[in-house]
Parts: sequence; structure tokens; C-alpha cells
Amino acid sequence: MPIYEYECIECGKYFETMQKITEKPIISCPFCSGKVRKLVSNCSFQLKGSGWYLTDYARKAEKKEERKEEKKDKKSDENKDKGKPKEKIEGLRENQ
Repeated sequence: MPIYEYECIECGKYFETMQKITEKPIISCPFCSGKVRKLVSNCSFQLKGSGWYLTDYARKAEKKEERKEEKKDKKSDENKDKGKPKEKIEGLRENQ
């Protein structure tokens, strides 16, 4: 629920209240029962969790690029080895 800020015209006090968006605005001061006016104030909310900051997006993009490069490297290594016969290292050592 949003927090709304009000100012009393008669006593000059400021107060905040949590109200649903669909609720009617407060018209009387809880301190002196005078008329109040609704103020426009900064909203204060905080985005928590991963993915909300520029650095989080950059990290995800970097990881994806690294994965793509790793896959390309693996494929190129596999393609290089396809045409070559497999040799046993142990057998080569015995013959030498």
C-alpha cells in the first residue's frame, strides 16, 4: 500500500498515512480536525534481488558470451581431432 503525506492547513502539522489507491483522501486533520491537503512527495521504494542493477545485467551478458566462446572452442578442438587417428601415449613410450 502506498504512503500518502498530508499537511493540515489550520495547525500546520504534517502526517503520513498508508492508504489503498482506491480509498478516498483524508479531509480532516487527526490532531485538530482542521482541513488538510494532500502533498506530492517523493516515493521511496527499493528494488531488491539480482537483476535490478546495470552490473547484474552486464554479468549475465558476460557469462553468456563466455559460455558461447567455450562452446566454440570445444567445437573447434573436436573438429581438429576428427581427422587424426587416435594414438596411445603408453604404447609410444614402450617403443621408445
